[in-house]
Amino acid sequence: MSKQSDKLVPIKNDGFFDGIAGSIRLIWRLIRDRRVNPLLKLLPVGSMIYLIAPDFLPLNPIDDVLIIWLGSYLFIELCPPEIVQEHQRLMNSVIDAEWHEIDEDK
Repeated sequence: MSKQSDKLVPIKNDGFFDGIAGSIRLIWRLIRDRRVNPLLKLLPVGSMIYLIAPDFLPLNPIDDVLIIWLGSYLFIELCPPEIVQEHQRLMNSVIDAEWHEIDEDK
């Protein structure tokens, strides 16, 4: 492991909105990861396209929420577990370090 990853300290996220924000960040990181199959990346992209496309079912907001949730859930579940765990660990950690002021006169 690198020296930087040895200094990681877990941070605590609580609450409903923290969970949603964390899931969105995880999905974004997984979409940008080249190790994830491009076909899997169609799940969250397709669910977002469904959100802006005309509704086909009469349940308007309910079906939109269900499709986005299902697409997100399946995407995370179908991604390789070691990649998901790596991103979760990095997202839920901060680097344990000290703050130093820079002397601009030097």
